[in-house]
This record gives sequence, structure tokens and C-alpha cells, in this order.
Amino acid sequence: MQFTPLKTAPSRRDARERRDALIEAAAACFAEKGYTVPLEEIADRAGVGRGTLYRNFRDRMALALAVFERDIEGLEAELDLTLPTEQVIGDLLRRGAEASALFRRLAMELPLEPEHLDGFHKLGERVTEILRPLVVKAHATGAMRPELGPKDLLLCIKMTSGLLLPRLSEVDVQAQIDAAISLLLRGLRAS
Repeated sequence: MQFTPLKTAPSRRDARERRDALIEAAAACFAEKGYTVPLEEIADRAGVGRGTLYRNFRDRMALALAVFERDIEGLEAELDLTLPTEQVIGDLLRRGAEASALFRRLAMELPLEPEHLDGFHKLGERVTEILRPLVVKAHATGAMRPELGPKDLLLCIKMTSGLLLPRLSEVDVQAQIDAAISLLLRGLRAS
């Protein structure tokens, strides 16, 4: 007689789907309620148990890092260098400002331990490398002065994120972001 297990072990695809669901749920919960949202709420929203959450992420900060990593992967996938350079930079500034504002919120709400700082530093290095081809194109097209590099563009993203303040209305925020991006593009331009 052959033994048939009552419950089969989860496949790698199932485990990956649960991890992705946790990251999506965390991103939504962090955006809605901040980084101190109960982890149980994130697990519930993802449709998994707390054990699954802790098997995938050792702590809240590891989960936050995974959310930022997912956002960076999305940025890399959406960076379309076939579009006009200034349009790509403008879109990047707009998208990056939103992500950077969430990061700033994290820094204000949670203590950053030294081991977490290393993870965030590595994410920053990754963004810098993702921006490098855009900067090369921007130099070639005159959309960016030659002495400026990927770290300068990343700094522009961080500066633009400062405009996303809770006391402004959505219309005010969009107008401020549009004005700041226009100013930054003029300042970056080679001629």
C-alpha cells in the first residue's frame, strides 16, 4: 500500500505568491496607516498567517526593505529610454518623489538600526546604477549637464519628494511637483 500525504508541501510558486502578496499588502498598509501598522493586519490583508509572514521577513524593517526593492524593480522595468529624455526624467522625478516620501515616512516612524542602514544603502546604490544609462543618454542629448551624474539625479528625486506634504491638497501637491520638475529640468539641462 502506498502512502499518500494528507497535505502536500507548498510549491515554490505558491511560496513566491504568498511572499508577493505580503509585499503588496505591506505596501498598501504602510501607505494607508504608516509603518507602525500591526504586522497581523498585513498578514490578514495578504490572506496568510503570521507564521508565513515571519518565515518570509524576520521583522518589520525587512518587510519595508522588500517593499522598496519591489518599487525599485518596478522603476527599472518602466524606465523607457526610447522616450524623449526630459520626459523620462520628469516621469522619474514624479514617481521617485512618491517613493522617496514613503521612505522619509519610514525614517521618521521607525528607528533605523545599523544593519538596516546597510540594506537601504544597497538599495540606493542599485537605484544609482539603474539611473546610469538615463544619465548617459541625458548627457548625449543635452538634457543634463556633463558634470552631473546618477547621484545628482537621485538627489533631485529626494528633493522633489519634500513637496509631498500632508498639509497640501492633492491639487496643490501636483502643481508644486510640476513646478519643481520644470525647474529641475531647466537646471539640469546642458544649454
